[in-house]
Amino acid sequence: MTAVVHNIVFDCAEPFELAQFWSKVTGRPLAADDFPGDPEASIAQAFGPTLFFCRVPEPKTVKNRAHVCLRPAGDPDAEVDRLLKVGATMVTDRRSGADHGWAVLADPEGNEFCVLRRSASDHPAATD
Repeated sequence: MTAVVHNIVFDCAEPFELAQFWSKVTGRPLAADDFPGDPEASIAQAFGPTLFFCRVPEPKTVKNRAHVCLRPAGDPDAEVDRLLKVGATMVTDRRSGADHGWAVLADPEGNEFCVLRRSASDHPAATD
């Protein structure tokens, strides 16, 4: 027997606001019944698991043990620039050459994620 990944959950202080950021990242809308101040918010993906944002009382204090890797549809460097403009911050820039490496960014609540320069299968599992 196997299981299907249904959600990827982000613990956060402000679910609606963080979901708005990830909506800009993915180009997917928030659920129609999500509003500012709600304890939860979600973004259904065209394919794959839903991104789910859940309010928790404690802040993020250490590096993620798991993270999301993004593969841009177009130019990876242009995508990094776009994400920085919509509220991400650069954590570590591991890009090298024309198509090697990745950039580690963080969302507005400090959750790390990667922007790949190659296919996801070529990317190592760790962000450090």
